[in-house]
Amino acid sequence: MLTLIATPIGNLGDLSPRAVKALSSCDYLLCEDTRRTGALLHHLGIKKKMISFHSWNERSTEDVVIADLKADREIALVSDAGTPCISDPGELLVARCRREGIPVTGIPGPSAAILALSLSGLPTERFQFCGFLPKSGKERSLALWQLLSYLGSSIVYESPTRLIATLKELAELASERRVVLLRELTKSFEEWLGGSPSELVSQLSQRDEVKGECVLVIAPPAEENEWTRYEGAELVAYLETTFQLAHMEAIKAAAQLQQRSKSSLYKKLIE
Repeated sequence: MLTLIATPIGNLGDLSPRAVKALSSCDYLLCEDTRRTGALLHHLGIKKKMISFHSWNERSTEDVVIADLKADREIALVSDAGTPCISDPGELLVARCRREGIPVTGIPGPSAAILALSLSGLPTERFQFCGFLPKSGKERSLALWQLLSYLGSSIVYESPTRLIATLKELAELASERRVVLLRELTKSFEEWLGGSPSELVSQLSQRDEVKGECVLVIAPPAEENEWTRYEGAELVAYLETTFQLAHMEAIKAAAQLQQRSKSSLYKKLIE
């Protein structure tokens, strides 16, 4: 059986007794970084065989792991911190296990995304997790459009080195949208900052540098649809220019944002 084990994102006290038992009893551990996991095992007084398992070698290691699982070996998977497969390795392995009928179970625990949402003070009834945004190009533009048009809260992971640049981009695209930054969750210097993107930029720019793990939670659009201020053609042009959408993509996106049919908008444009 393959067991996914959630590990602490900062505070070692968050590791559950059940997780400790599973770490102790498995035949070996698949680890995103054996050094990080080794430090955790040392803290727990556990000695266990560890195999490196990350995005660069997941495919090449998969066959060996599957063979061991079919031979009834007990294997556990951990990431550096938090819940495996959530912006961390493991998704491909779990999918293959499911296809081949290999049992998979999980031991729940810390997740930076869910903790950030619950601490944000933003709506929690409906939300999306976006992981790390693409760094550049059309993929990033599309990701930002999907994020800002979503009718619930959006959760994004961001590196401290790119944090201010991302907030400046959000300030240009949705200046009034409320954003919350959660930094160093569960650690001694845990921090919550909320405000408009430009307000957060102003606060963070006064520091020598920003350190630590960062999660952004972006509020949904205002209850009054903020996209209705645009005429149809104006919104289509805005989406084409700002998010680098093709013309038909922009028409589809504009119709979705203004909650109207694509055909009615297209008809209006050709008139």
